[in-house]
Amino acid sequence: MQKPLAYRMRPTNIDEVVGQQHLVGPNKIIRRMVNVKMLSSMILYGPPGIGKTSIASAIAGSTKYAFRMLNAATDSKKDLQIVAEEAKMSGTVVLMLDEIHRLDKTKQDFLLPLLERGSIILIGATTENPYINISPAIRSRVQIFELKPLETDDLKKAVKRALNDETNGLGKYNVDLDDNALELLVSSTNGDLRSILNGLELSVLSTKENDDGAIHIDLKSIEESVQKKAISADKDGDSHYDVISAFQKSIRGSDPDAALLYLARLLEAGELTTAIRRLLVCAYEDVGLANPQACQRAVQAAQVAQMVGLPEARIPLANAVIDLCLCPKSNSGMQAIDAALEDVRNGKASSIPDDLKDAHYSGAKKLGHGVGYKYPHDYPNAWVDQQYLPDNLVNETFYKPNTTGKYEQALKMRLEQLNNLKNKPKRSGH
Repeated sequence: MQKPLAYRMRPTNIDEVVGQQHLVGPNKIIRRMVNVKMLSSMILYGPPGIGKTSIASAIAGSTKYAFRMLNAATDSKKDLQIVAEEAKMSGTVVLMLDEIHRLDKTKQDFLLPLLERGSIILIGATTENPYINISPAIRSRVQIFELKPLETDDLKKAVKRALNDETNGLGKYNVDLDDNALELLVSSTNGDLRSILNGLELSVLSTKENDDGAIHIDLKSIEESVQKKAISADKDGDSHYDVISAFQKSIRGSDPDAALLYLARLLEAGELTTAIRRLLVCAYEDVGLANPQACQRAVQAAQVAQMVGLPEARIPLANAVIDLCLCPKSNSGMQAIDAALEDVRNGKASSIPDDLKDAHYSGAKKLGHGVGYKYPHDYPNAWVDQQYLPDNLVNETFYKPNTTGKYEQALKMRLEQLNNLKNKPKRSGH
């Protein structure tokens, strides 16, 4: 029986790894280890299907060491002993240990001396945070590397490589893959390359050749293979961005039913990352200081959604969407930073008052840096009237409070109190 496409397309050397350039790119840590054959045991963690096993396979292939794979949850101590005996007889073995966060104490105690001696190079893989879910004894003997979600371009590169590879891939099938089908394929599994490649293979093997001998894979074929509907079959992808726009505008407009509908469309298309990103933007752009606690709740919901993945991620996200929809709204924070950025870009903020400049070095006083600065904590209520803005912007106001929420009403009252206490004369000579 032929192995799945994702298995066959595993890299045989470090140059074939897709993505993760912060680890395997030129002069990066794992590539440097491989180049000098000075491997350390390590733990790779990140979401499923983004290259943990691929990197382990590539390390073994590049160094020509024997490569073995076990699962910490399902394989026994006896299986570990077999790998240890192989290492003893033939030299170093690279052991890929999946689900290492489920390693029990008996297996752990067996592994520790092997790691100390370096007879086994352990590459643990986990979707869990190793700083929380892996024992300190293991952590102290390995390096920990976080893998990043694969970019769309990385996923497309891997798909095209599989389509062109005649030995391990689908190159012998003369596949014609629609652009729309490719877009859905790489967006349908939340960046899981393993699922993408296996879905592609299913689509190719279940589609009949045309009269000209080509296998045409269209959007419908990919929808059936990955069991995901495209947000839109629009060739320009405009409707995809329309859904994202409608999602944010519905939250901004306080319509939870509409916002949930557009969230559902994003999730059904596998766009979990897009939905999370847009939700967090909405929280801080549209709710903002009207209800900062809701913004924090949105962040927590996003973190939970990322941890559990789909389909369960729909639950915390739905809660957050309803919460944000029914909150008071304020974009005063965004307007304030945009106003400040405009002055910076127009060259109006190039100077800094001397008394605010860094004075932690010899000679600062001679330059007048830090001289005359009043330390607010030395004054009643930790406040003293002094100038912080540059001379040319001394009367500028960037933040203009909105009063739709109780929190920002309190901020407005505090700001008015401080302004009443202030005396804002311009500095002499300006």
